[in-house]
Amino acid sequence: MLNLSTVLEDSARNAPDKTAIVFGDMRLPYSMVDNVANQVANLLVSRGIGKGDKVALACPNLPYFSFIYFGILKAGATVVPLSVLLQGREIAYHLADSDAKALFCFEGTPELPLGARGKAGFEATEGCEHFFVLPATALATESEHGESIWAALGGMSSEFATVQTAPDDTAVILYTSGTTGQPKGAELSHQNMLLNTMVCDKMFPRSDGGDVYLGVLPLFHSFGQTVIQNTGFLRGATMVLLPRFDPGDALAVMSKEGVTFFAGVPTMYWAMLTKIHADGAEVPSTLNVAVAGGAASPLEVLNDFEKTFGIGILEGYGLSETSPVASFNQLGRPTKPGTIGTPIWGVEMKLIDADWNTVGGEGPGEIAIRGHNIMKGYYNRPEATAEVMNDGWFRTGDIATRDADGYYSIFDRAKDMIIRGGFNVYPREVEEVLMSHPDVSLVAVLGVPHESHGEEIKAYVIRSAGSAITEDELIAWSKENMAAYKYPRTVEFRDELPMTASGKILKRELR
Repeated sequence: MLNLSTVLEDSARNAPDKTAIVFGDMRLPYSMVDNVANQVANLLVSRGIGKGDKVALACPNLPYFSFIYFGILKAGATVVPLSVLLQGREIAYHLADSDAKALFCFEGTPELPLGARGKAGFEATEGCEHFFVLPATALATESEHGESIWAALGGMSSEFATVQTAPDDTAVILYTSGTTGQPKGAELSHQNMLLNTMVCDKMFPRSDGGDVYLGVLPLFHSFGQTVIQNTGFLRGATMVLLPRFDPGDALAVMSKEGVTFFAGVPTMYWAMLTKIHADGAEVPSTLNVAVAGGAASPLEVLNDFEKTFGIGILEGYGLSETSPVASFNQLGRPTKPGTIGTPIWGVEMKLIDADWNTVGGEGPGEIAIRGHNIMKGYYNRPEATAEVMNDGWFRTGDIATRDADGYYSIFDRAKDMIIRGGFNVYPREVEEVLMSHPDVSLVAVLGVPHESHGEEIKAYVIRSAGSAITEDELIAWSKENMAAYKYPRTVEFRDELPMTASGKILKRELR
């Protein structure tokens, strides 16, 4: 018997009155979160949903997310978390692709009409039988979109005997936003998710007075799910939820709630530092662990954060397919800024070429990973699984080097590499140089088609506040600071860059 819901159940048993979730003025103890999850499990069973069935959840960072997530797991079913930015047509695709029997969907807001989109997606999907609305108004028993969760839970017992699941049973199907083709569902077992959570818990020191986690990374993503929610609940921490990232709000909440642990993507750190320097926002004093993943952090941001907050950012690396954490700059070993550290406990990494041959020395090569964190495969996609799996190894599509101490440094996605006139150019390297210019606040570099060179290098730049630098000036500076085949030939200034829900820059939307 191994069920991921143990991370909640154990803490509810050991510290029932401890605050599990803070949302605005709401303070929810572990016992209550566990009780509502039990009611959700009873509801699912009463509707004929049980072991092995798939249940989709479309919800921002609200207490609902944890209630439903653990309720589904307790019932022995599989959670299919969906991005809250999906349109109706995309929701229908995910429901059909995952064979979801039910959808729990947040009602939404005028800015984010998720309830209407969810309803449209549900109605377009034949096999999906149940639609539960998570109302925007607390405890509302009616919704224009369908059956309110609170009405459905009426009369449901708050006691439930968690269904026995095997270590290899699927706990979660996480959809990866593939840059090519349709999204694929990575099947992660209870063992994948639980071991990743336990290793994360061991890796980060606990705070003496108890931990307070800021949950602003989307919980529907693997990073927020494992590193914030599941690890936080495993160690009996308090999770402070913010439904959307705003640098000012995040800093204010950190100070107000005494946040000790923050995990984010590099653009979040960049935005908070920009806010502090531009508006004199207060620097939270309680933070003692800051971790970053999702993309490589610019060295400028790492140095600025350490100077401003007095602690370094620990960088790690992982993917949906690896539950997600695969490597980290681990405490107790020297931190090397700009690297993704070394493989976590129980995980191996190596560099390979296009034909799976091992690349020795420093590389570069594509990262391959093997260990307890590797997905079972892509749901119902044996061919796609076979493309990325070989003898237990998973190939990531990320190009990296490895130093003499075994620390890996990602330079880029294999598919983002620019080939200009026969030379390989890694956008990340060009971005690092551009970020060192005082007039550059944020940048994304990519290849654009070119008649004679195949591809040409283009930079999309957000200027620093008050800067009036021109395209010609920045190109001239780049020419002096980079090899002739590397520097950008065109620069386009933008006020903002398109980003995913988790704050990664969406290069495909710039193409």
